[in-house]
Amino acid sequence: MDRLLIELPWPPSVNHYYRRVGHRTLISREGRKYRTEICAILRDLHFRPFDGELSMTVDAYPPDKRRRDLDNILKSLFDAMQHGGAYRDDSQIKKLNIEILEPCRPDGKVVVRLGRRKNENV
Repeated sequence: MDRLLIELPWPPSVNHYYRRVGHRTLISREGRKYRTEICAILRDLHFRPFDGELSMTVDAYPPDKRRRDLDNILKSLFDAMQHGGAYRDDSQIKKLNIEILEPCRPDGKVVVRLGRRKNENV
């Protein structure tokens, strides 16, 4: 498979992804739940991790019209997709396009297109 087009649940913001416990920083219960959901979705697709440089497009449909920072959803999305086996490491993503769109359902969603990066001569 050279490309992946997948609809995923709305990711928790980075502000809710981590929790401090004493001197340690851990992934929150919400973050672990999201990761588990993404792992199950990718496992059901029998998806094998991409190698090499990747290009990713994310269409973000938030759950409501509140103001949001796009970069706050990327960490949990990247982490969950890596943990689920979409790629070996999120450092493979060399090109990223992300757009926030109008809400389309109460729980929100993200549509991710992931594929091998094409060589671009500038």
